[in-house]
Amino acid sequence: MDRRKFLRYGAMAGAAFAAPRINPDFFFTAARAADVRPLTFLSAENITGNWDPTSHTTLSQSNIEGFVMGFLTRAPMRPETPDEVIYELATSIREIDAHHLEIKLREGVSFHDGKPFTAADVKATFEYGAQLDRPKQVYPGPTDTFEVITPDDYTVIIDTSKGGYGASLFIFLASYLPILSAKDVAEGSKGALTQRLNGTGPFKFVEQRGNDTVMEAFPGYFKGAPKIAGVTFSFVGDATTRMLSLMNGQADVIERLEPEQVETLEKDANIKLSRLVSVENKYLWFRCSKPPFNDPRLRKAAAHAIDRDMIMEVMGSAGQASSNYVSPIKFGYFDIPNYPKYDPEECQRLLAEAGFPGGQGLPEIEYITSTGFYPKTKEYGEVITAMLQEQGFPVTLNVMEVAAWNERLYDRPGGGPGHMVDCGWSTGSPEPDLVLRTHFHSTSKRICGIEDPEIDAALDAERNAESLEARKQSLQTNLMPMLADKVPALSLFTSVLIHGMRKDVEELFIYPDGLSDASKTTLG
Repeated sequence: MDRRKFLRYGAMAGAAFAAPRINPDFFFTAARAADVRPLTFLSAENITGNWDPTSHTTLSQSNIEGFVMGFLTRAPMRPETPDEVIYELATSIREIDAHHLEIKLREGVSFHDGKPFTAADVKATFEYGAQLDRPKQVYPGPTDTFEVITPDDYTVIIDTSKGGYGASLFIFLASYLPILSAKDVAEGSKGALTQRLNGTGPFKFVEQRGNDTVMEAFPGYFKGAPKIAGVTFSFVGDATTRMLSLMNGQADVIERLEPEQVETLEKDANIKLSRLVSVENKYLWFRCSKPPFNDPRLRKAAAHAIDRDMIMEVMGSAGQASSNYVSPIKFGYFDIPNYPKYDPEECQRLLAEAGFPGGQGLPEIEYITSTGFYPKTKEYGEVITAMLQEQGFPVTLNVMEVAAWNERLYDRPGGGPGHMVDCGWSTGSPEPDLVLRTHFHSTSKRICGIEDPEIDAALDAERNAESLEARKQSLQTNLMPMLADKVPALSLFTSVLIHGMRKDVEELFIYPDGLSDASKTTLG
């Protein structure tokens, strides 16, 4: 396999490959005296109140975990540095053979409760994160498909020979789920796991005060004590309130800027902006578990009714065109040739073939979206609704505040609320299965609820490939074109993350999934 391709997709040093470029300054720096105030970060999404990192798919809580928890690796996934990976709790990852991966761990690291970090914590995290009942099931499950071997306190070996898939899958997954304490995992919901975050990161979870998550600097952080006193992460559901708070100095950082807010803030000398092509695509999810979208012809008809160019006009700087089910900075991305395009004639042909000529006889269709979190959901939701109505789909748009939308997000036995749901999916890893298998395999079916043996087989085939190159070929020649043909969801565009921050906020590193590294951050 070509070495450059291997490094480009985030794989780390193997027996036959040189290590990727790593910035040595990322890790150990001399800590300066902490500033007297914490960083104030205003979030666009509420939290669930359950602190178990596998219990939710909520981006706001993942962002909080980014401050508190430690990861084996980080994957910046920047277009300008596609081969860069950052070892954090791991010091190296090596492919022994197709089914065995060796992870060496950093010594001298402690959790915030004082417990030393060891291989037992990685083993517990991997096995817990593979359980099928976890909302954020990360690792291939059930756990009898792989084995975690710990020959010593700082070595982990992943054996996937029983599962029949390549151990290289875990190279990508190493950068996604934070490492939990084995003690917390053993106690489960009866212990601290659900009640607080206990990590190895630069900031320690203190308490939840209403909508404010309070974190303080952890002086024992292995890279050196942070330079700020802490982080206050607050949910503020209204985008205008977030912007005004930034402009008047009550907030240091805000997320999910609307395009018109960008124009306003660009004129403010005290504000600077961060723009990133993200790992997140925005989707129109069809409830495939109930009529009318249990019929793939009606899903395709709806997809052909939507002019995605018009949606991009609404999104402006907050979106990037995409014709795939994963972001362009995910492994395996390419423009799928048969991805549904705007085609009213094909829409009408499919409606007639399905027995609903011109949309006659279709049931009332509810389209659920949110407001205040993702940019422009209401505006482009109205555009999509109008385009569908024009082709005969009797669609009603239901715009909900974030907490209510979150409660209606997932599919349920007999079909979840509504018939179409607007939602993004952001995973801080190059691994495409964190989107594809999570949503489209019958063992998971999160939002769309699809059960399709052909999609299951295609997902299994690409996961079971014994090399990254074989996986890429399976993704691009089989799975991705199949998804474009069966359309369990329509990927609308890739999100561009836009953060606004005060000009005196320095050295805040933002990842393309929205997580932040504030271990070096200073406030003027």
